[in-house]
Amino acid sequence: MEISITEAATLGARSLERLGYSTSESRTVVDHLIDCELRGLAYSGLARVLSIADRLSTRPRGHERSEVVRDSPVAATIDAHDELGYLAAPLAASLVREKAFSNGIAAVAVRDTWYTGMLSYYAEPLADAGLVVMAVSNASPWVAVSGGSDPLVGTNPICIAVPTADRPIVWDIGTSAITHADTVLAGREGRSLPGGVAFGPDGAPTTDPASALAGALAPWGGHRGSGLAMAVQLLGMHAGSAALPSELSGFGMSIVAMRSDLFADEGHLEREASAFSDAVRTSRPLDPSAPVRLPFGRSRALRTDRRRRGTIDVSDAVLDAVAAL
Repeated sequence: MEISITEAATLGARSLERLGYSTSESRTVVDHLIDCELRGLAYSGLARVLSIADRLSTRPRGHERSEVVRDSPVAATIDAHDELGYLAAPLAASLVREKAFSNGIAAVAVRDTWYTGMLSYYAEPLADAGLVVMAVSNASPWVAVSGGSDPLVGTNPICIAVPTADRPIVWDIGTSAITHADTVLAGREGRSLPGGVAFGPDGAPTTDPASALAGALAPWGGHRGSGLAMAVQLLGMHAGSAALPSELSGFGMSIVAMRSDLFADEGHLEREASAFSDAVRTSRPLDPSAPVRLPFGRSRALRTDRRRRGTIDVSDAVLDAVAAL
């Protein structure tokens, strides 16, 4: 169903308020979810309100809020106290920006959080301001490693963002063959998963979302993607998580940021990154009808088009369920 961006944001915010979040907290979360909808990532959009509601129904929100428990000029640790990542991660992004601009380089970790969302949401503005950024987050063990079918790692996104003279280059991927959020959304919408992306509890391939959530998702990219997922899992432990975080809790996230002139002269990186961007965009495509594009190019174009249009498309099943909250 087509719905105006404003109406979708209002619906999401009111639903989150009914779940116990303040007006300002709800707006912070919804801004992230709407950005995902604008970029064509429906599984991380309004549908996430329903997943937040499901999680709170089994583990209600506590009274403690995110706090900085370790601090130095170039690093900080935030204990989120089981706070939603959409609220804890913006604090990390703000801290890492301040420290990186003051000292050239900075790293901030968040522990004991859940649902950090799309890491590019935090990295893009930092890169737009002139910082080179790497962000990672581990998660509950929903994903198998290459050669196995037991869930051992999270969907474990990794994001790298680099400033240019124009728009930053942003690379943001999950390391599973299908995201946990997309699997949950498929179940809500009553559709099957593609083949080859999940295993049931018995270890056999499955296309049933419920069976996949009870079993394991497949890793992306064979042993290479599996290795990257394990690396992110370890970096999550470095941020303070357990080796295998329990269901939707105890995630470890970290953001590292460097000023673009940390190693080379001011303006060098932006100039050369822009030249590289131009070289990629103008390179010879295999298919003349499909020009070569940079990471993030498709979702950025979708976001621009949908903002101009003023509407997004959300499935009836998701809209009805969010409205029911």
